[in-house]
Amino acid sequence: MSNKTMIGMMLTMFIMMAVMMFRDAIGQALDFVFRYISFDGQYPVLTLIIAGLVMITVSTLIRSLMSDPIEMARNQQIQADFNKEFRQARIENNLFKLKKLQEEQPQIMAMSMEASTSQMKVMPITMLFIIPVYAWVYYFLIEGGAYFNEAAGTLDLLHVAMPWGTLDLNTLLMGFFPAWIVIYTMVSLPIGQIENRLIRFIALKKRLNELDREVKRAEIE
Repeated sequence: MSNKTMIGMMLTMFIMMAVMMFRDAIGQALDFVFRYISFDGQYPVLTLIIAGLVMITVSTLIRSLMSDPIEMARNQQIQADFNKEFRQARIENNLFKLKKLQEEQPQIMAMSMEASTSQMKVMPITMLFIIPVYAWVYYFLIEGGAYFNEAAGTLDLLHVAMPWGTLDLNTLLMGFFPAWIVIYTMVSLPIGQIENRLIRFIALKKRLNELDREVKRAEIE
């Protein structure tokens, strides 16, 4: 790994540890803002969906502002095409083509490493926004907290209907994953992919318009 990648990983781990240490305080502080999507705990799944939408939208916008989505898409396409050609050459046992591709492999690996390094540089900044949102969701869903407690008789709201039965959002899945994290992730990941592709489409359209203007200017000159 490069030094920048290592620094990015260390910063990310530091942010995660800091938030975990002060999780309750951070969640309580953010409740001043996020209470508007809490609906007083009446619709916890809807709150999870909106919180996931906010988190993934902010992180996607940050990544798009701090990196070139067109260059990232171009590098991914080059790597995908290279891997496809490499597999095809192996299937056909084309030794000449395999040799040529192996000579180009270090360049492809360097391109992949550069893309990973760029993502690691952005990750600590996105984590500054992502992990506190997780802290607030934990604060929102905790039993005996501000929204769900036995005195108010709101603990039953944590039980949501699923196709196979009733599920407690705080139930541990696989021994350590709360159920709400699974729902939160299932909501945020596809939305993030859609937003990422939409941003790439807008950036590509903007780049093509710029190239078209340059061509027209050159024709006029």
